[in-house]
Amino acid sequence: MENDNLIINDSLAAPKQISKVKQLMKFIGPAFVVSVAYVDPGNFATNISGGSQFNYTLIWVILWSNILAIFLQTMSAKLGIATGRNLPEMCATVFPRSVNWIFWIVAEIGAMATDLAEFLGGTLGLYLLFHIPMIYAGLLTGLITFIICYLEKYGQKVVEIIIAAFVTVISIAYAIELFLAKPDWVEVGIHTLIPSLPNGAAVFIAVGMLGATVMPHVVYYHSQLVQERGTDTSNEGKLRHLKMEKIDITIAMNIAFIVNAAMVVVSAAVFYRNGMIVDSIEQAHTSLQPLLGSLSSGAFGIALLASGLSSSAVGTMAGQTIMKGFVNLSIPKNVRRIITMMPALVVIALGINPIYALILSQVALSFILPFPIFQMLTIAKRKDLMGILVNKRIVQLLGVLIAAVIILLNVVLLYLTFTGKV
Repeated sequence: MENDNLIINDSLAAPKQISKVKQLMKFIGPAFVVSVAYVDPGNFATNISGGSQFNYTLIWVILWSNILAIFLQTMSAKLGIATGRNLPEMCATVFPRSVNWIFWIVAEIGAMATDLAEFLGGTLGLYLLFHIPMIYAGLLTGLITFIICYLEKYGQKVVEIIIAAFVTVISIAYAIELFLAKPDWVEVGIHTLIPSLPNGAAVFIAVGMLGATVMPHVVYYHSQLVQERGTDTSNEGKLRHLKMEKIDITIAMNIAFIVNAAMVVVSAAVFYRNGMIVDSIEQAHTSLQPLLGSLSSGAFGIALLASGLSSSAVGTMAGQTIMKGFVNLSIPKNVRRIITMMPALVVIALGINPIYALILSQVALSFILPFPIFQMLTIAKRKDLMGILVNKRIVQLLGVLIAAVIILLNVVLLYLTFTGKV
């Protein structure tokens, strides 16, 4: 009799578990689109540079940047779920129009810095894998980005599947890299948990890592992506939606953390160990072949290409949200894409070292990051706008602390730069 009861209980529990998984799968997706910005070519540049110059010592920056990213993306998703509008649209409601123009200009500078990194990554990926001349590789990257963005007309889910596939490719490529690199895992563990900054140059790279990991444009975009899932607008529905989105964010962002940490670890284990300071992505690619074999250099090129193409498409779609939300400008995506391609094409045409341009773009992003944090904190503390999902005091305090840390890091970086210590 007891065995019969167990069988009945198990048979009842199984459908419940399947039902929960099905429910979760309906909500999975937005954070994966967002996460591709956290493994974009800017991350390749700063992580490779950091690992080759400072061994494993900056892995802790990746860990803490990821914690900040999870906090900020959760707040962005919560704002979108609570209000039914994205962050730029809410800014247009809450702040004066003149202030919104300033916010828009700052956000667009951030979007251009992001586009520079992502576009260069796709271009370099094509150049390294297929030896296509850089200028033609750049134009081809633009064309492929247009195609991915065009597929959005068939629904957000289609884009989510494409982006998730790209993230999978990047993850597999770096799993191969880690296997071949054979890092010192004890050192990796120590430097993941214990913060250290060897010198001023390390601060420059660390701030670049922060700028590469926490991306302003997807803080704006996440609040838009969750709208498609918001069918139940009751308090219970919003709470359930937020709970599911937190699971989505936790899975996607921790995959991004592992990939970013793997970039630093592989660079330290391969380049630092062999006394090589890598100052270009081409050098990283060509150096991997004699050190680890053609499988490693091929995996690196594929990861860079997947990263550049996917993050470039996400950047374009996020840019449209930014432009339309703050000041209600509706410029066609293709026109905006052509405008934002220009800085990258100029860098390519002038022969500027792409890895240096990438790192500079990521440092610029870390200066822009306090703006969306301030905007979210201002809106999310208002119960009349957020309802049941209004920020608790502890969340507000954490948000202020995060903004203060980012601003302090940037002040230190400016001081070191102007005193010639970087």
